Amino acid sequence: MISFLAIGRRLVAPLSLLLFLLCGPSATQGQSSPRATSSTSPSAGTAIAQLLQFEGPERRASLIARLEGLDGQALHAMADLLGLDPIGGPIRVRLVDPGSDEAALAPRWAVAYAIGNASLVVLIPSRVPSYPDDDLETVLYHEVAHVFVARAAGRRPVPRWFNEGVAMVAARESGPGGWGLGDQGRLLLATLRRDGSQLAKMEQGFGQGPQSAAAAYALAGAFVRHLQSTYGPHTIADLLAQVRQGHSFEAAFRQVTGTSLYLAEETFWHQLDVSHKWIPFLTSSATLWTVITLLALWAFRRRRLLDAERLAAWEEDERRQLALWSPPVETSDYERSEDYERSEPWIH
Repeated sequence: MISFLAIGRRLVAPLSLLLFLLCGPSATQGQSSPRATSSTSPSAGTAIAQLLQFEGPERRASLIARLEGLDGQALHAMADLLGLDPIGGPIRVRLVDPGSDEAALAPRWAVAYAIGNASLVVLIPSRVPSYPDDDLETVLYHEVAHVFVARAAGRRPVPRWFNEGVAMVAARESGPGGWGLGDQGRLLLATLRRDGSQLAKMEQGFGQGPQSAAAAYALAGAFVRHLQSTYGPHTIADLLAQVRQGHSFEAAFRQVTGTSLYLAEETFWHQLDVSHKWIPFLTSSATLWTVITLLALWAFRRRRLLDAERLAAWEEDERRQLALWSPPVETSDYERSEDYERSEPWIH
């Protein structure tokens, strides 16, 4: 695993040396993406309570009130991204305790889950949110996105990686969050740890513990974004529409993109390998010290040239000053005569 803190510590001493060589005294001198806009939303101030029905114990009343106060515009933007029009009936959102029967259906590290075909979202707010969603609001948008995927697909099955990747894209690009350094860091680590994994193996990662799940989420979100950037922003909506019409996901994928899922996946992995697997080499100690040494040698040679130019300028200035201040040499009348000019030099 790359430790960026360790890299930073390794760079302190050499960079200090380089700055001294460049600036020290001389002997002679010195992934957020813009938010989606909704075309089907009725108004910018639509309350989320009109779209979601919250349920929970009385002690969660203040939290429910906070969630009900969120702007429902983001949900309409998510629906547009998925091609869901109309959105459909209200979605039930239950806030439960960790020891409840509903919480027992999720892994112990999970903070929420959704049952798309039942239009149900279950939140476990006492569990600390973890990647891919770092606050309860983003968790809510992520889980609601799963319900929207189920509705947009006509309640027909789609691969888990696609469902999770779409939920990540929808929650970040339409909700209050956004793509950040945490996403890029986890994607980098997932790429470096990959040992020829394919989408099938990525699917298994969602249920294999927090670390494997974080890597699977990062890769799924990155792959869905890759599909959007490669085949167009309407790719998600078009895929779900094809599935809703009765096509298998693989057939829908070929119909929408014009290529197979296998080839699209190979292109995705290749781009990740090119963009991410050079980082360990570029951040290794040997590479860093080699670059710093070359920069230090260049800086030293540059300073030597500057010093030489400065000394030459000083010497020229000194010659000019001497020429201005030297007294004229007086000569006698004989030295100025023609006889003096014709006389032979004395040889002793």
